[in-house]
Amino acid sequence: MKLLLKWLLSAASLMFVAYLYPGVQVTSLSAALVAALVIGLFNAVLRPILVVLTLPVTVVTLGLFLFVINAFLFWAAAELLKGFQVTGFGAALIGSLIYSALGMVIDSALRSLFPQQ
Repeated sequence: MKLLLKWLLSAASLMFVAYLYPGVQVTSLSAALVAALVIGLFNAVLRPILVVLTLPVTVVTLGLFLFVINAFLFWAAAELLKGFQVTGFGAALIGSLIYSALGMVIDSALRSLFPQQ
């Protein structure tokens, strides 16, 4: 139940990002659902690999390169999907920052709704 709710709220937050920032466009709820799923899969599978591969750069930049990795994954998901568009890397950076902030709020809310046992 928690995973399904997180997926739906992530799709809603992606639509909110598109509403707030004109560099990100989502055409429909179904496109947002698919995009939220793909972004989640990218973050679960590709992000750890990219973090390990770029560890020296991340250390030198004091962790700021992680923002670039998030933006790249956000942009890559938009390139793969129809109905979810990002106008450029700068838009991907801003969109991924807003999406990540909303994701933290969602995680915090879900933690209070579904406490660990």
